[in-house]
Amino acid sequence: MVATRTIGIDPGTARMGWGVVEEVGGTLQLVGCGVLTTPAGVSQASRLLQLYNDLRGLIERYRPAAAAIEELFFGKNVNTALTVGQARGIALLAFAQAGIPVHEYKPLQVKQALAGYGGADKRQVQEMVRLTLRLSAVPRPDDAADAVAVAICHTYAAPMIRRIEESR
Repeated sequence: MVATRTIGIDPGTARMGWGVVEEVGGTLQLVGCGVLTTPAGVSQASRLLQLYNDLRGLIERYRPAAAAIEELFFGKNVNTALTVGQARGIALLAFAQAGIPVHEYKPLQVKQALAGYGGADKRQVQEMVRLTLRLSAVPRPDDAADAVAVAICHTYAAPMIRRIEESR
């Protein structure tokens, strides 16, 4: 059976969550997850460069076939939205340079895919991550669990995406 690896990203400049899941014969398993962190007090350019280099390392280590990244949710803080947007840009660049197709999902789509309800709260989604992957505990920290959820969301959507692409 062919295994398909997906890396999920929960973007941020201080903390960027990542999670790699693998699907083999309809069964999902967690390959790895964590958080890329950057030090406070350094320039935004330095933070972005570190994130880029760290992402390239994850790509080389895990060799994902696809990447899934959470779309930007615009809250009230414009500055946060701008810096998260920059982190997303770094991730998109790293995956594009590696030739890895990137799929973007709104938070509502991730919640719908995992919990069956777009209004699910963070704890419900995290519990579904734990149950789906048959883990003894929810991945920690929260940024890593969120990234794993995005990867699972794409793994669920991938067969339909392939069918649509093949019909074109």
